[in-house]
Amino acid sequence: MIRQCGNGCELTSPAVLRWSLGRLDWHYIAPGKPAQNAFVESFHNRLHDESLNEHVFLSLAEAQVTIEAWRDDYNYRRPHSSLGAPTPVEFARLKTEKLIPPPAMENLTQNPKSEPAIS
Repeated sequence: MIRQCGNGCELTSPAVLRWSLGRLDWHYIAPGKPAQNAFVESFHNRLHDESLNEHVFLSLAEAQVTIEAWRDDYNYRRPHSSLGAPTPVEFARLKTEKLIPPPAMENLTQNPKSEPAIS
């Protein structure tokens, strides 16, 4: 398994690095290049802006409850524009049931430069 991360302080603690030995190959993105890990960077920004920066946790239990509530909202209740507006859970269900076409078909049907059909 490969873990790709930014160069921030969140995942560079000695404890995390010790834990990862033998479990993960650790890959850092280039400094100043967050686009190399855009999905994770976007998620981390949302998590920080909407939850972590809004609370002062007085205990680990309080942090777990608060972050779990945010995660539940993020995955089960909040529509995601990047997925075409369903929640991530709905999107996964639709994908599993094959109600969402494969990416190659999406590109063909949405490409405005494609040749018109000849009837």
